[in-house]
Amino acid sequence: MSYLRSLIFVLIMVFITPPLALIIILSFPLPPRVRLHSVKPFVNLTIWLIEHVMGIRYRVLGGENIPSTACVVLAKHQSMWETLVLQKVFRDTVFVYKRELHWVPFVGWGLAATPMIAIDRSAGRDALRQLASLGSDRLAQGFTVVIFPEGTRTKPGAHERHKPGGAHLAAKAGAVVVPLAQNSGECWGNHLLDKRPGIVTVSIGPAINPVGLTASEVGRRAEHWIESEMRRISPHLYPA
Repeated sequence: MSYLRSLIFVLIMVFITPPLALIIILSFPLPPRVRLHSVKPFVNLTIWLIEHVMGIRYRVLGGENIPSTACVVLAKHQSMWETLVLQKVFRDTVFVYKRELHWVPFVGWGLAATPMIAIDRSAGRDALRQLASLGSDRLAQGFTVVIFPEGTRTKPGAHERHKPGGAHLAAKAGAVVVPLAQNSGECWGNHLLDKRPGIVTVSIGPAINPVGLTASEVGRRAEHWIESEMRRISPHLYPA
């Protein structure tokens, strides 16, 4: 049944993605916030399909920790699921992603038309400067910046050392960091049809104020909270 649900979802997405992506692409001449909001029809419809076709729902813990102002969110990354749902959890959200995604038909072209942050990861230290510059600009415009500090998707129960870009951006821009743990990988596998009904837990930690801290200290605090919380929301994946 899960296989059939996943197949139906994929087939629907094949049909609805091109016209919805076209709406986003055509918004390119408009102001940044309007361009970002042009993504909402795609995001809202896709989340509805995820919930009602594949049976994957979610709950949010720690919603009271979401700041009223723009912030840097350092989030656990396990699947594509969170790139959609976090746009509903946080207001005016932009993601940091690898520029190569622009080559993906329709989805990548739509991303290129938004104010989201595309980084050339092969640029080494220049990539860090790109993130600091573009990220500071987005924060100043009132956008919340979501970064996956491990740099890639991790399997449930796995942990990759955090990269410094997100903490560096927060320290440079003076923006608070919000650590976020979530376990979408338990429902949303890497294979196209490997999706299982269930409830994803999104847990939002207390904001970390970078004032008086080095970027390394900010990063360590966020990483410690995220990995500790992952053990709390998915204890079966972390044997004692």
